[in-house]
Amino acid sequence: MEISTLAVYHCLAFVWYFFISYSITNIRTEERPSEVFFYGGQWKYLTVLNLVLQAVFYGVSFLADVLRLIKKLRCAKCAVSSRDLLFSVLAFPVSTFVSISFWTLYSYNRELVYPKSLDGVIPLWLNHAMHTAILPFAVLEILALPHRYPAKKKGLILLGFVSFLYISWVLWIYSVTGEWVYPLFALFSPAGLAAFFAISLAIIISFYNFGEFLNRIIWGDSIVILDYRQKGK
Repeated sequence: MEISTLAVYHCLAFVWYFFISYSITNIRTEERPSEVFFYGGQWKYLTVLNLVLQAVFYGVSFLADVLRLIKKLRCAKCAVSSRDLLFSVLAFPVSTFVSISFWTLYSYNRELVYPKSLDGVIPLWLNHAMHTAILPFAVLEILALPHRYPAKKKGLILLGFVSFLYISWVLWIYSVTGEWVYPLFALFSPAGLAAFFAISLAIIISFYNFGEFLNRIIWGDSIVILDYRQKGK
């Protein structure tokens, strides 16, 4: 895909995610169910954090495109490296995890992840923007251009560290309020919850590996060229 076309696409995606992030974080206080938006507000939900992550990623991607268009190659190199790291380690695996895990649990028992009380607050289109559209956006990004993945160990350490931070945030909220971010967690014993977190981490790691696999299958020769150019500079 031409750089100019990529710039338009990344700009539109950034505007879209910025709009969605703004919409969900600016729900009027009186409309928020107290049991859902009490301590930590929207910032305790992985869905909302992912929206901000995607907005940052597409903003960096747009910046990288613009820098390449105006031939600021040294700055573009840094922006492209940041773009690829964000996408490979966080943007793709987190979006895939949020979408698939949400709809799986929603189909089983929506009250475990998305109480019915939210229907009167969050419109249907916004729900799908947060939980459905994020997956095709992630796949489209892989189809649009190749991304240079970091060394496997580095990528998994970064993903694991960010996962640990979010789990710590969830546990902190429970220690303060006595309420779980997601009602699902209340069903588990401490050992069961630890196992659930471990399984979730294994799943998101599998999505990381799947993204890397897709990237390599679709852009195999291009990835080799990217690696060669990176080492040659």
